[in-house]
Amino acid sequence: MSIVPKLAFAVFAALSFASPASAQEGSLTISVGFGPKAEVPDPRSGYNGWMSNQAGVTETLMGIDYDLRLYPRLAQGIEQSSPTTWQVTLRDGVRFHDGTPLTAEAVVDAIAAISDESHPGHNKRVAKLLDLKGMNAEGDKVVVFETNSPNAAFPWTLSEPGIAILGESSDAFPINATGPYVFKEAVPSQLYRVEANPDYRLGSPGLEEVRIVVSGDPATAALAFEAGEVDMVINYPEADFERIKSTGALGFSAPTTRLYFYTVNAASGPMANPLIRRAVSMAIDRQGIVDAALSGVGGVPTGAIYPEGKGWAADIRVDYDPIKAEELLAEAGAVKQDGVWRLDGEPLEIDIVTYSSRAALPPAAELTQAFLSAIGVAASVKVGEWGASNDAIADGEADMFLQAWVTTPQGDPGGVLETLLKSDGGSNSGKYANPELDELLEKGRLTFEQEKRKAIYDEAQKIIASDAAMIPVFHVNQVNVARPGLTGYAVHPTETYWITHETKFAE
Repeated sequence: MSIVPKLAFAVFAALSFASPASAQEGSLTISVGFGPKAEVPDPRSGYNGWMSNQAGVTETLMGIDYDLRLYPRLAQGIEQSSPTTWQVTLRDGVRFHDGTPLTAEAVVDAIAAISDESHPGHNKRVAKLLDLKGMNAEGDKVVVFETNSPNAAFPWTLSEPGIAILGESSDAFPINATGPYVFKEAVPSQLYRVEANPDYRLGSPGLEEVRIVVSGDPATAALAFEAGEVDMVINYPEADFERIKSTGALGFSAPTTRLYFYTVNAASGPMANPLIRRAVSMAIDRQGIVDAALSGVGGVPTGAIYPEGKGWAADIRVDYDPIKAEELLAEAGAVKQDGVWRLDGEPLEIDIVTYSSRAALPPAAELTQAFLSAIGVAASVKVGEWGASNDAIADGEADMFLQAWVTTPQGDPGGVLETLLKSDGGSNSGKYANPELDELLEKGRLTFEQEKRKAIYDEAQKIIASDAAMIPVFHVNQVNVARPGLTGYAVHPTETYWITHETKFAE
């Protein structure tokens, strides 16, 4: 089996507009909600690879285009020679930032670190996705990968930003990668700065420098853009999009695969009962949340995991039905007294946690609280950091965790479901367990025919919906604003690609 590349970048027309006084020719400053975790964040560790990939520093063997199709990136091609064996042929002419050539041995060394618990690049999540039994270099240009079991998602997994191909690091090149930009410095939780790689194989980059600055408060990020302190803002209140565009800014808007959803505490408390989970899901007016939290411009209400038009969508609806929700509560053994639902003699209470670094999360949680209150279910909302909220669910101290994930970061449907909902999933903080779903997810990895895989993941989504294993709320459009003249940029459906060698400000 071979996979052929095809990638097109959308180019936007420049507008005649006076640049902010702070903007520098040849530079781009982007405001985002999350920042680097270390002074030299190894792209293979945690989710560091997202920022290095977005900033144009690192590249992967495979890539995902704007139609969610797989294409060879640093690879020239990939072939499957047995159910568990894949051969990747590397492109000619690729060099690391220090000038050394990309070789098969360098690829093996870079990826081996992911499974090495003693290495700073160790990543248990990514190692599990790879599921490697071994790998070896055949000459300078061919890498042979052997997986522990057949894995139809393997070529897609090689697009995971954490599987960054790196050369030997040095003081001059602490992140020695192959992209159009060279890592220069990071200030934890504040700044990630890169400079142009003039020797990039596809051509000299259009910007001298890219600075990614962190603003944990979306509203503050919007104000910084309007004050001319940054050139582009990616994480800000979606409701401000049309207003900011009306000032003359350039707007970018496109659907993504990012899903806002509730992780439920399936191990303890009221949400351990699937009837109560389903009742809560049916009590949520998803369209009302989209209209209020996103002003109707940023998302689509959903009961499915994957958005329509993105290849893996299943026809699943969860209608807003408060009457049915109350029927399910009664079926679960709850009793309504004086307008309040009680369970085992105590008021039924749902504790909701979320975080504030995405503007739509707190209002969506508060609206959920209001919808539950409308049917007589008490709910509380606590807004904190992502990590604290995740820990609250994992420790049984909360019942629902509203968060936002890209559901197909590698273009394939299996990875996120395995991470979030498989019994041994690395991010299954709600401790949901369903042997039938586990079996389907395993089957999805073992099945190579596209139509059969689609049927498997459709069935998996139906189980998730019927059991309310998680509660999807809406898929979001990414709506970004930039100062006019920015070209060579488009919103990517996985959100993992921002800057290319073609990104620049028009003359």
